[in-house]
Amino acid sequence: MTEAYIYDAARTPRGKGRPDGSLHEVTSLALSARLLNAVKERNNLEGHAVEDVIWGNVTQVKEQGGCLARSAVLASDLDESIPGLAINRFCASGMEAVNLAANQIKGGAGNGYIAGGVEMMGRVAMGSDGAAIAVDPGIAMKTYFVPQGISADIIATEYGFTREEADALAVESQRRAAEAWADNRFAKSIVPVLDQNGLTILDRDEYMRPGTGVEDLAKLNASFKDMGEVMPGFDKVAMLKYPHLDHINHIHHAGNSSGIVDGAAAVLIGNKEFGERFGLKPRARIRATAKIGTDPTIMLTGPVPVTEKILADSGMSISDIDLFEVNEAFASVVLRFMQAFQVDPAVVNVNGGSIAMGHPLGATGAIIIGTLLDELERQDKNVGLATLCIASGMGAATIIERV
Repeated sequence: MTEAYIYDAARTPRGKGRPDGSLHEVTSLALSARLLNAVKERNNLEGHAVEDVIWGNVTQVKEQGGCLARSAVLASDLDESIPGLAINRFCASGMEAVNLAANQIKGGAGNGYIAGGVEMMGRVAMGSDGAAIAVDPGIAMKTYFVPQGISADIIATEYGFTREEADALAVESQRRAAEAWADNRFAKSIVPVLDQNGLTILDRDEYMRPGTGVEDLAKLNASFKDMGEVMPGFDKVAMLKYPHLDHINHIHHAGNSSGIVDGAAAVLIGNKEFGERFGLKPRARIRATAKIGTDPTIMLTGPVPVTEKILADSGMSISDIDLFEVNEAFASVVLRFMQAFQVDPAVVNVNGGSIAMGHPLGATGAIIIGTLLDELERQDKNVGLATLCIASGMGAATIIERV
């Protein structure tokens, strides 16, 4: 089978996803086109070089609707002969775009792709698409639907994680992210966002809160306690699904959950011929990809079974993996992953994660693949695994191996 190689990985800095965020005046289209142009320029590509642009974004309404991938191609310096595919696998959309592109190449459907995603959460609010699983009683009742924050608290309750453990993980994420930025570890991938006059709007992640301590987080109220215990009483829904639980331990809050941010990321993927054509050196090969469906109520446990699946499918074991990126949607997600595989925390999210830097839904999967690759190179390690939990009960994973 043809190998699929990563030739480049780029991302924008992540801006606060609110009106005072630096990227708030930038549209999803403009940010996407900016990144496509950057990939083209960084690699001296011809305008018609790639077969397709596969672009993930979760809330596909308003300015993020109407096949944003194709609109981004037309707004960029790529040729109009390149189509565009917008996809949505919730939080794994950016990763799924990369995995789909890689598998297309492995199957012989084109030599090169740009894949990634975008989410402008400050401009197109999460949930504004009115997802059926949340608003249609037929499916909501069948699946015992609860919001993701409740799901994260169910994980904490089911697997015995305390508020103190979650807060400690969050503080460490902040420390690692600040250290990574101070050490310029993201420099290879960051594409600053510029205005029409070429002036810098944002050149670093702005959501971070360096210096956050456990005593600071201890002052925060649990974010999902009221919706669980009072109205509309989602704890009761959860306990109908899991009658062995006599309560839900609400440990999550804004400080140990992922941040709402704006951002985009792209990965340039191609076969050997693609690299030779443009004089590019492959940085890694995409060794394996996987996705899986899981329990839709607890919802966020997908990283564990999808990791088991991708390892089994590729004939590998957890000890074969040098570094891990596990999206920090909520602290309990990462705690459960490390518990399940007895993984050393020192090799998980080495440079911090979404708790510190934010989680631009459709982009995050591509972001963590790029971050993983950069860190493998920095540490001179060989194999990395990136994985995310996904709304409605799914998981996705990618294994990359340096060339």
